[in-house]
Amino acid sequence: MRALITFLEKGWRVAATVQQIVEATFKEERGRALAAVISQIGDFEVAEEALQDALIAALEQWQQEGVPRNPGAWLTAIAKRRAIDRLRRRSTRERKQVALHDVASMVADPPPDEPEDEAKMDDDIPDERLKLMFTCCHPALAREAQVALTLHTLGGLTTTEVARAFLVPPTTMAQRLTRAKAKIRNAGIPFQIPPLHLLPERMEALLAVLYLIFNEGYAASSGDTLIRRELCQEAIRLAQVLTDLLPEDNAALKAESLGLLALMLLHDSRRDARLDSDGNLVLLEDQDRGLWDHAQIGVGVEILERALKLNQPGPYQVQAAISAVHADAPSFADTDWAQIAALYRVLWGMNPSPVVAINRAVATAMIEGAQVGLRWLLLFSEDLKDYMPFHAARADLLRRSNQREAAADAYQRALALCDSAPERAYLMKRLKEMGGIG
Repeated sequence: MRALITFLEKGWRVAATVQQIVEATFKEERGRALAAVISQIGDFEVAEEALQDALIAALEQWQQEGVPRNPGAWLTAIAKRRAIDRLRRRSTRERKQVALHDVASMVADPPPDEPEDEAKMDDDIPDERLKLMFTCCHPALAREAQVALTLHTLGGLTTTEVARAFLVPPTTMAQRLTRAKAKIRNAGIPFQIPPLHLLPERMEALLAVLYLIFNEGYAASSGDTLIRRELCQEAIRLAQVLTDLLPEDNAALKAESLGLLALMLLHDSRRDARLDSDGNLVLLEDQDRGLWDHAQIGVGVEILERALKLNQPGPYQVQAAISAVHADAPSFADTDWAQIAALYRVLWGMNPSPVVAINRAVATAMIEGAQVGLRWLLLFSEDLKDYMPFHAARADLLRRSNQREAAADAYQRALALCDSAPERAYLMKRLKEMGGIG
């Protein structure tokens, strides 16, 4: 009996290990495999269904036959075959024609365990991932759809997880994703890297989508949690993939993609210091810098230096430089605010946005005093009257200049526009300090 129990326990451990390998492979290779299948058949939904088929096949076969030499290539090859099988079974003539178009090349592929098949996968998939990124961020899609589709396909987030990021029911997000995929299919949006003359504007959209994903993870716009690490990690991972796949000889595109990657790494390095043990927001000036990830800061600074050497300055590089100055300061008091203010002036010239205006005002206030910062904010009071960070920044500068009643009013206004529980708790605390709450 003991021998039987030992045998069963050993078998269970092997099964558990195989399942872990399958899950890890699927998580790591999902974007690559999905891009390869979509490139082959041109249909998002069929590709996703086929990839799920491949996952089930891996769970069954790897347990019995062992894990293949290249699990990612195996998963991709099986998914391609299952996609073709699904298309073959479609009843409409249009679907049959799509299937038959690629069947000849697919059935000629060698089995997925053969070395040449694995080598072929490694050669083909990277470009296909880049194509999929540009397809998800096509200008024909609304920005929200671009972000959602990128998260779902390349980021590997489930429909439920994407829905949570947008604060909508999963059924609503499922409908949005279905419509976005249908628009790509019905409008004939090409699955390709855009022509050279369209690349700059398409890159701008793609980088903006990745940064939106990161920002929603770094400072969630609503909900009980300020930081959504999985969104930050996915945005960083996708930016790394994009940066690795962009050609070295296109300095302008490479520089800004490196700048964005550096910016996200530098911001993300502070995540463990941004909340206290009770989940309360900790501002930069009060953070324990010993909790910052200094190894990650080093990587971010190194990537920024690579970008700057390309001599193609852009807004993401400037923002990364600002973050690097903060990271270099041993304390808040030792921060080089003059350099930060100068960088914000440069950034304002490139991108005169509300966020830049607010941060420039704060940096200027740190050098010339709160009243100077308030005068700068006053220039945007009408345009930013419904923007919570504007009122929060104004309230803080009013507090620093000891204008307690005005600060309380500004904190009240910020609270009325705030949907994030940790940020609301911080604003309530400040409001109470100003005597705004009895």
